[in-house]
Amino acid sequence: MNILVTGGSRGIGAACVKALAAEGHRVAFFYRNNKEAAERVAADSGAFAIQADVSDSEAVAKGIAEAEERIGPIDALVCNAGISQSRLFTEITDEDFRRMCATNLDGAFYAARDVARGMVRRHFGRIVFIGSMWGKSGAACEVHYSATKAALRGMTTGLAKELGPSNITVNCIEPGVIDTDMNKNLTESDLASLIDDTPLCRVGTPEDIANAVSFFLSDKASFITGQMLGVDGGFAI
Repeated sequence: MNILVTGGSRGIGAACVKALAAEGHRVAFFYRNNKEAAERVAADSGAFAIQADVSDSEAVAKGIAEAEERIGPIDALVCNAGISQSRLFTEITDEDFRRMCATNLDGAFYAARDVARGMVRRHFGRIVFIGSMWGKSGAACEVHYSATKAALRGMTTGLAKELGPSNITVNCIEPGVIDTDMNKNLTESDLASLIDDTPLCRVGTPEDIANAVSFFLSDKASFITGQMLGVDGGFAI
């Protein structure tokens, strides 16, 4: 299978790239600006690193074209690229809000739209959005982040209905607290509190998410679409 992962230079994205490449898939991935990290992932996995800012629709289209030149028509897309920010709602600026939406929501829309055209023609495809448990339950001081991840839920269900007749599945994975750079700003106290609220009493690993992605892209999930899967240790139940 030819697979494109957005935001693949670190964290969850890098784990997905490595896991999928190890399974024998042909993988390309987008990164925004961390070329050194992207080159390491490419060297470790054999995947192709492509610089593309997902908030720019032209960059996404160009990146997809390059990916298809390198690995062939895209069979599966993992929309992982995202940012977060902790800020009181009343202090979120217009720029903060637009930047959050542009990366987390617009980027997923651009990538899914562009690869879906080829998937419809070939009557096959797999799309997986990486959401967040905060898209389900909401997070104080992360209202704009929560809003973008909640929007991915709607995109998942709507797109699943539209693309289903073309044999394309669309699902969303909602990670909990995962050991990535995105959560490095948490204090020990905050992290301990989040672990206490997680029934499995630990943080997750990027590999936990990669395993779920692998499942959704496999034949084992061929009759599953429009679903939200919480990989959160039970936090959001």
